[in-house]
Amino acid sequence: MLKHIPNLFTLGNLFCGLLAILFAVGGHLYMAGGFILLGAFLDFFDGMLARILHVSGELGKQLDSLADLITFGVAPAFIVFQLFFWIEDQSFFNPLANWPERSAYSQNYWAYTAWLIPLFSSLRLAKFNIDTRQRDGFIGLPTPANALFFISIPLMMHFQPTAWMSTFLGQTRVLAILCVVMSYLLVAEIPLLSLKFKNFSWQENKMRYTMLISSVLLLCVFRFVAVPIILLLYPILSIINKSK
Repeated sequence: MLKHIPNLFTLGNLFCGLLAILFAVGGHLYMAGGFILLGAFLDFFDGMLARILHVSGELGKQLDSLADLITFGVAPAFIVFQLFFWIEDQSFFNPLANWPERSAYSQNYWAYTAWLIPLFSSLRLAKFNIDTRQRDGFIGLPTPANALFFISIPLMMHFQPTAWMSTFLGQTRVLAILCVVMSYLLVAEIPLLSLKFKNFSWQENKMRYTMLISSVLLLCVFRFVAVPIILLLYPILSIINKSK
């Protein structure tokens, strides 16, 4: 039974991704973002449990990638796609609306840049599975980090609408550019620190603890506005860790 425990966490991550898609389709972007956050929590622990229980295997690795593609690739794309429509006219995409004129599909072409997120997420995850250089670190932005960045935007716009970051990121063209840039970063040859713990040793995980503690403090102070700041801190700490 022990060998199935990490896979149950992975399946829980996948289930959260499916629920996130369901709520995003219905226009409940904050609920969808919440399920992606829960999926990220479960994803954080599945690999750690596999190592602690000594049940790591190819099945778990492949299952983890499939779950990550749904939760951190497809689900955030649905959120961003709907966000484009909300920014433009305060309504969500409805494929059944004005079907004879197909206006639901043609009124916001910028929104289709959102689908770069799952396309490049799939490339990133496939590269990760066959790249032996990524056993102790990442090359390119991890899909959970990318997903957390995008779900922070609707949360920011809802709970901190007067923040300058909300105003800036809540623009159609800025959001479209971010979809392109962040998708590229998923497959870029940029070495980054892995945040998955093999053990709880401070000496071996100093930068990981620093990243987590800093992230919690920034979130407490700046709330959702902290997410872009954390993403800037991530490569800085990765470079410091690499230089040691």
